[in-house]
Amino acid sequence: MVLAPGYVYSVMHIVGQNDSSLMMLMEPVTFSESGGVRYLHFGSELIQGAMRIRDPDEIYLEYNQQMMAWLLFLETKPGMKIAQLGLGTGALTKFQHRYCPAVKTTVIELNPAVIVAARSMFFTPNDDRRLETLQIDAKTFVNASKNKKQFDAVQVDLYDAICDGPAASSLDFYKGCYDILKEPGVMTVNLFSRHKSLDINLQNICEAFGNRVLLFPESHDCNIVAIAFKGPKLEAEWKDVSKRAKLILEKTGLPTNKWVSGISRENARQENKLSI
Repeated sequence: MVLAPGYVYSVMHIVGQNDSSLMMLMEPVTFSESGGVRYLHFGSELIQGAMRIRDPDEIYLEYNQQMMAWLLFLETKPGMKIAQLGLGTGALTKFQHRYCPAVKTTVIELNPAVIVAARSMFFTPNDDRRLETLQIDAKTFVNASKNKKQFDAVQVDLYDAICDGPAASSLDFYKGCYDILKEPGVMTVNLFSRHKSLDINLQNICEAFGNRVLLFPESHDCNIVAIAFKGPKLEAEWKDVSKRAKLILEKTGLPTNKWVSGISRENARQENKLSI
Protein backbone atom coordinates (compact mmCIF):
# COMPACT_ATOMS: atom_id res chain seq x y z
CA MET A 1 0.00 0.00 0.00
CA VAL A 2 1.30 3.46 -0.92
CA LEU A 3 0.23 6.51 1.03
CA ALA A 4 -0.53 9.68 -0.86
CA PRO A 5 1.83 12.52 0.20
CA GLY A 6 0.37 14.69 2.93
CA TYR A 7 -2.71 12.49 3.35
CA VAL A 8 -3.54 11.09 6.77
CA TYR A 9 -4.57 7.44 7.08
CA SER A 10 -5.93 5.68 10.15
CA VAL A 11 -4.60 2.41 11.47
CA MET A 12 -8.11 1.06 10.79
CA HIS A 13 -7.44 1.42 7.05
CA ILE A 14 -4.35 -0.74 7.41
CA VAL A 15 -5.58 -3.65 9.52
CA GLY A 16 -9.37 -3.52 9.22
CA GLN A 17 -12.01 -2.31 11.61
CA ASN A 18 -12.87 -5.78 12.89
CA ASP A 19 -9.36 -6.67 14.06
CA SER A 20 -9.76 -7.76 17.67
CA SER A 21 -6.33 -6.42 18.62
CA LEU A 22 -7.74 -2.91 18.28
CA MET A 23 -10.55 -3.36 20.76
CA MET A 24 -8.41 -1.79 23.47
CA LEU A 25 -7.31 1.12 21.30
CA MET A 26 -6.69 4.20 23.43
CA GLU A 27 -5.26 6.74 21.01
CA PRO A 28 -6.26 7.01 17.32
CA VAL A 29 -3.18 6.03 15.32
CA THR A 30 -2.77 7.76 11.96
CA PHE A 31 -0.04 8.24 9.36
CA SER A 32 1.06 10.81 6.82
CA GLU A 33 3.78 11.05 4.18
CA SER A 34 5.75 13.97 2.80
CA GLY A 35 9.08 14.19 0.97
CA GLY A 36 9.81 10.50 1.30
CA VAL A 37 9.22 10.48 5.05
CA ARG A 38 6.40 8.62 6.77
CA TYR A 39 5.06 10.08 10.02
CA LEU A 40 3.16 8.62 12.95
CA HIS A 41 0.39 10.65 14.63
CA PHE A 42 -2.08 10.05 17.43
CA GLY A 43 -5.10 11.59 15.71
CA SER A 44 -3.60 15.08 15.35
CA GLU A 45 -0.92 16.89 13.36
CA LEU A 46 1.62 16.41 16.16
CA ILE A 47 4.39 14.03 15.11
CA GLN A 48 4.95 10.98 17.29
CA GLY A 49 7.68 9.48 15.13
CA ALA A 50 9.07 9.39 11.61
CA MET A 51 10.85 7.11 9.14
CA ARG A 52 12.70 7.80 5.92
CA ILE A 53 11.06 5.26 3.62
CA ARG A 54 14.19 4.50 1.60
CA ASP A 55 16.18 3.82 4.80
CA PRO A 56 13.76 2.39 7.38
CA ASP A 57 16.49 1.36 9.86
CA GLU A 58 17.86 4.90 10.08
CA ILE A 59 16.88 6.90 13.16
CA TYR A 60 15.45 9.92 11.38
CA LEU A 61 14.63 12.39 14.18
CA GLU A 62 17.46 14.06 16.10
CA TYR A 63 16.08 13.47 19.58
CA ASN A 64 15.51 9.79 18.73
CA GLN A 65 19.16 9.55 17.74
CA GLN A 66 20.18 11.01 21.10
CA MET A 67 18.15 8.35 22.90
CA MET A 68 20.96 5.98 21.88
CA ALA A 69 23.47 7.96 23.98
CA TRP A 70 23.87 5.02 26.38
CA LEU A 71 26.22 3.63 23.72
CA LEU A 72 28.75 6.31 24.74
CA PHE A 73 29.00 4.89 28.24
CA LEU A 74 28.25 1.15 27.99
CA GLU A 75 30.00 -1.46 25.86
CA THR A 76 27.56 -3.80 24.14
CA LYS A 77 28.13 -7.42 25.06
CA PRO A 78 26.29 -10.75 24.94
CA GLY A 79 23.52 -10.90 27.49
CA MET A 80 23.01 -7.14 27.56
CA LYS A 81 19.37 -6.11 28.00
CA ILE A 82 17.68 -2.83 27.06
CA ALA A 83 14.19 -1.76 28.14
CA GLN A 84 12.45 0.56 25.70
CA LEU A 85 9.42 2.26 27.24
CA GLY A 86 7.23 3.47 24.36
CA LEU A 87 7.47 1.99 20.87
CA GLY A 88 6.42 4.78 18.49
CA THR A 89 7.60 3.99 14.97
CA GLY A 90 10.07 1.44 16.29
CA ALA A 91 13.06 3.59 15.32
CA LEU A 92 15.13 2.60 18.36
CA THR A 93 13.97 -1.01 18.13
CA LYS A 94 15.01 -1.37 14.49
CA PHE A 95 18.32 0.36 15.04
CA GLN A 96 19.27 -1.84 17.99
CA HIS A 97 18.13 -4.97 16.21
CA ARG A 98 20.41 -4.17 13.27
CA TYR A 99 23.46 -2.58 14.89
CA CYS A 100 23.53 -4.15 18.37
CA PRO A 101 23.28 -7.89 17.67
CA ALA A 102 24.46 -8.85 21.18
CA VAL A 103 21.65 -6.89 22.83
CA LYS A 104 18.14 -8.06 23.70
CA THR A 105 15.51 -5.30 23.58
CA THR A 106 12.31 -5.49 25.61
CA VAL A 107 9.71 -3.05 24.29
CA ILE A 108 6.91 -1.83 26.54
CA GLU A 109 3.88 -0.43 24.71
CA LEU A 110 0.35 -0.17 26.11
CA ASN A 111 -1.49 0.71 22.90
CA PRO A 112 -1.94 -2.37 20.66
CA ALA A 113 -2.56 -0.16 17.61
CA VAL A 114 0.93 1.31 17.98
CA ILE A 115 2.40 -2.19 17.91
CA VAL A 116 0.40 -3.02 14.77
CA ALA A 117 1.44 0.26 13.13
CA ALA A 118 5.13 -0.17 13.95
CA ARG A 119 5.19 -3.58 12.30
CA SER A 120 2.92 -2.93 9.32
CA MET A 121 3.83 0.66 8.42
CA PHE A 122 7.32 1.20 9.86
CA PHE A 123 8.83 -2.24 9.25
CA THR A 124 9.67 -3.05 12.86
CA PRO A 125 10.66 -6.74 13.05
CA ASN A 126 8.53 -9.32 14.77
CA ASP A 127 9.66 -10.66 18.11
CA ASP A 128 12.56 -13.10 18.15
CA ARG A 129 15.30 -14.12 20.58
CA ARG A 130 16.64 -10.54 20.56
CA LEU A 131 13.34 -8.68 20.68
CA GLU A 132 10.39 -8.97 23.05
CA THR A 133 7.31 -6.75 22.89
CA LEU A 134 5.02 -6.52 25.92
CA GLN A 135 1.63 -4.82 25.81
CA ILE A 136 1.65 -3.43 29.32
CA ASP A 137 1.67 -0.09 31.10
CA ALA A 138 5.21 1.25 31.62
CA LYS A 139 4.48 2.19 35.23
CA THR A 140 3.42 -1.37 35.98
CA PHE A 141 6.53 -2.73 34.26
CA VAL A 142 9.07 -0.65 36.18
CA ASN A 143 7.40 -1.44 39.51
CA ALA A 144 7.32 -5.21 38.98
CA SER A 145 9.71 -6.95 41.38
CA LYS A 146 10.81 -9.46 38.71
CA ASN A 147 12.29 -6.60 36.65
CA LYS A 148 14.55 -5.19 39.38
CA LYS A 149 18.20 -4.87 38.28
CA GLN A 150 17.52 -6.64 35.00
CA PHE A 151 18.48 -4.00 32.40
CA ASP A 152 21.69 -2.29 31.37
CA ALA A 153 19.89 0.68 29.81
CA VAL A 154 16.38 2.11 29.79
CA GLN A 155 15.00 4.35 27.03
CA VAL A 156 11.91 6.36 27.99
CA ASP A 157 9.78 7.98 25.28
CA LEU A 158 6.20 8.01 26.54
CA TYR A 159 3.81 10.52 24.97
CA ASP A 160 0.07 10.62 24.37
CA ALA A 161 -2.02 12.53 21.82
CA ILE A 162 -1.78 15.82 23.75
CA CYS A 163 2.00 15.62 23.57
CA ASP A 164 2.62 18.31 26.19
CA GLY A 165 4.97 16.19 28.26
CA PRO A 166 5.78 12.57 29.07
CA ALA A 167 2.75 10.45 29.94
CA ALA A 168 4.69 9.05 32.92
CA SER A 169 6.65 11.59 34.93
CA SER A 170 6.16 10.96 38.65
CA LEU A 171 8.97 10.43 41.14
CA ASP A 172 7.71 6.88 41.72
CA PHE A 173 7.95 6.17 38.00
CA TYR A 174 11.55 7.36 37.72
CA LYS A 175 12.47 5.50 40.91
CA GLY A 176 11.07 2.43 39.17
CA CYS A 177 13.29 3.12 36.16
CA TYR A 178 16.26 3.38 38.52
CA ASP A 179 15.33 0.11 40.20
CA ILE A 180 15.19 -1.95 36.99
CA LEU A 181 18.70 -0.84 36.00
CA LYS A 182 21.81 -2.83 36.76
CA GLU A 183 25.02 -1.15 37.93
CA PRO A 184 26.40 0.46 35.89
CA GLY A 185 23.24 1.48 34.11
CA VAL A 186 22.05 4.37 31.96
CA MET A 187 18.61 5.85 31.31
CA THR A 188 17.78 8.19 28.44
CA VAL A 189 14.53 10.18 28.48
CA ASN A 190 12.85 12.31 25.83
CA LEU A 191 11.51 15.52 27.38
CA PHE A 192 9.52 18.35 25.79
CA SER A 193 11.51 21.52 26.32
CA ARG A 194 8.81 24.17 25.98
CA HIS A 195 6.30 23.04 28.57
CA LYS A 196 6.10 23.20 32.37
CA SER A 197 6.49 19.40 32.41
CA LEU A 198 10.22 19.83 31.74
CA ASP A 199 11.01 21.16 35.22
CA ILE A 200 8.79 18.56 36.89
CA ASN A 201 10.46 15.71 35.04
CA LEU A 202 13.99 16.97 35.62
CA GLN A 203 13.32 17.41 39.33
CA ASN A 204 12.00 13.86 39.64
CA ILE A 205 14.77 12.33 37.51
CA CYS A 206 17.43 14.11 39.54
CA GLU A 207 15.90 12.95 42.83
CA ALA A 208 15.54 9.36 41.64
CA PHE A 209 19.10 9.23 40.25
CA GLY A 210 20.90 11.24 42.94
CA ASN A 211 21.46 14.26 40.66
CA ARG A 212 23.56 12.17 38.28
CA VAL A 213 21.94 13.64 35.18
CA LEU A 214 23.26 15.19 31.97
CA LEU A 215 21.30 17.01 29.28
CA PHE A 216 21.67 17.32 25.54
CA PRO A 217 21.12 20.81 24.09
CA GLU A 218 17.56 21.42 22.92
CA SER A 219 16.95 19.93 19.49
CA HIS A 220 15.15 21.66 16.64
CA ASP A 221 12.12 19.51 17.52
CA CYS A 222 11.88 21.33 20.89
CA ASN A 223 12.97 18.17 22.65
CA ILE A 224 15.64 17.70 25.30
CA VAL A 225 17.09 14.26 25.99
CA ALA A 226 18.25 13.62 29.55
CA ILE A 227 20.86 10.98 30.43
CA ALA A 228 20.78 9.54 33.97
CA PHE A 229 23.37 7.24 35.55
CA LYS A 230 23.32 4.44 38.12
CA GLY A 231 26.36 2.77 39.62
CA PRO A 232 29.98 3.82 40.26
CA LYS A 233 31.00 7.39 39.62
CA LEU A 234 31.98 7.92 36.01
CA GLU A 235 35.04 10.02 35.19
CA ALA A 236 36.63 10.29 31.76
CA GLU A 237 38.48 12.74 29.58
CA TRP A 238 36.21 14.14 26.88
CA LYS A 239 38.83 13.20 24.27
CA ASP A 240 38.33 9.57 25.24
CA VAL A 241 34.56 9.92 25.03
CA SER A 242 35.06 11.53 21.61
CA LYS A 243 37.03 8.48 20.45
CA ARG A 244 34.13 6.30 21.54
CA ALA A 245 31.69 8.60 19.71
CA LYS A 246 33.78 8.38 16.52
CA LEU A 247 33.76 4.59 16.70
CA ILE A 248 29.95 4.55 17.04
CA LEU A 249 29.64 6.93 14.09
CA GLU A 250 31.81 4.70 11.92
CA LYS A 251 29.91 1.53 12.85
CA THR A 252 26.33 2.81 12.84
CA GLY A 253 26.14 6.18 11.10
CA LEU A 254 24.71 7.89 14.19
CA PRO A 255 25.78 11.59 14.15
CA THR A 256 27.69 11.24 17.41
CA ASN A 257 30.32 13.74 16.27
CA LYS A 258 28.13 16.53 17.71
CA TRP A 259 27.19 14.80 20.95
CA VAL A 260 30.31 15.26 23.04
CA SER A 261 30.71 18.99 22.41
CA GLY A 262 26.98 19.55 23.01
CA ILE A 263 26.87 17.65 26.30
CA SER A 264 30.08 19.19 27.65
CA ARG A 265 28.84 22.73 26.92
CA GLU A 266 25.28 22.22 28.12
CA ASN A 267 26.11 20.91 31.60
CA ALA A 268 27.74 22.85 34.42
CA ARG A 269 31.11 21.61 35.71
CA GLN A 270 31.48 19.26 32.75
CA GLU A 271 33.44 21.57 30.49
CA ASN A 272 36.89 20.07 31.03
CA LYS A 273 36.15 16.40 31.74
CA LEU A 274 33.21 14.08 32.22
CA SER A 275 32.52 13.59 35.91
CA ILE A 276 29.12 12.31 36.92
